[in-house]
Amino acid sequence: MADLPTHTIVFEILTRLPAKDVGRSKSVCKQWYALLSTQDFVRIHCSRSVVSSNQRVLLIDDLTCSVRPIISNNNDYGPSSIVTFPFHHQNNDVSILSHLNGLLCVCLNHTYELLLWNPTTTAFKRLSTPDSHGFYINNLDAIGLYVDADDDYKVLHIKRRSGVLGVYVYSREVDSWRNIPFITRQEYLSPHFNWSAGTFCGGTLYFTVCECWIGGTNVVICFDVNSEQFKEISFPPVPSNGMVQGVLVNVKNVLHMFASTGMFEMTIDLWTLQGDYWIKVLSCPPIPPISLSLWCDITHYVTNGNWFVMTKLGKLFTIEMDMKPFKCFYPVSWFRGFKGAVFVQTIVSPSI
Repeated sequence: MADLPTHTIVFEILTRLPAKDVGRSKSVCKQWYALLSTQDFVRIHCSRSVVSSNQRVLLIDDLTCSVRPIISNNNDYGPSSIVTFPFHHQNNDVSILSHLNGLLCVCLNHTYELLLWNPTTTAFKRLSTPDSHGFYINNLDAIGLYVDADDDYKVLHIKRRSGVLGVYVYSREVDSWRNIPFITRQEYLSPHFNWSAGTFCGGTLYFTVCECWIGGTNVVICFDVNSEQFKEISFPPVPSNGMVQGVLVNVKNVLHMFASTGMFEMTIDLWTLQGDYWIKVLSCPPIPPISLSLWCDITHYVTNGNWFVMTKLGKLFTIEMDMKPFKCFYPVSWFRGFKGAVFVQTIVSPSI
């Protein structure tokens, strides 16, 4: 250690600080401010922050927005801290559409505007433009947040308007939107198909596209973020005699899917993607069936090797996994009756 340059030692120490401490350290001196503002520092600090101990739960209800730690010892949330939105809103009408490396892509429901927001640093960036880019309509549009090989954070916006599909990419680096081609089956443009938010895993954004009918068509659309090419792969081979919902999650950079199936009572299987094919990891027959009224608001998170399946009414059950504990897990955005998401505290900025 004595042979290492002082600059290197300081860099190594500071990249291991919590995100809020990094923000305070910027005021120490001009040299530290410059160092902590470089993209190399932000990238390395982010890579060291993506661990389960650094995960937080953001919950939004009609009156408050709060952040809570996840306590792995008793599988619950820690004390809450109230968060003040740094942007104008009406009665907390903020929907979380996607999240990655501490950034949240959110929609202001009263104006339909898209924003990138880091709730740890409070920095945000409006993505809407005068030429109608960056406006989101629920149940018609789909959003995916990703980072490409050049470390540029981008937003993929899939828009369905009157049977016409438009696909647009926002680049944080150049602060603008552009259109990209995407040819798909005409029926997927119908409002009878529900597009999920994109899940980023291994250089690809994945969307589930599910028909809102019993026994309907279900597929997965894949977007390679570097080549900007789309392709379609099959859904896991689940029963088609009831409603089907697939929830995609990234665990250690491997794509998994919770596939919920049934009609009035639901069962859940966990699948993992290998190549373009799905392999079943586990089934949950011992789990009490889930009524349809609860199924619509299910989400999941993991700690110490156990999956916790939640509904708007609280924790429903635990699935013990015969696997090593996962370091990090990203769930969907509804649980315990609140709008929310699990995110990692980082210093990643929504703008350059």
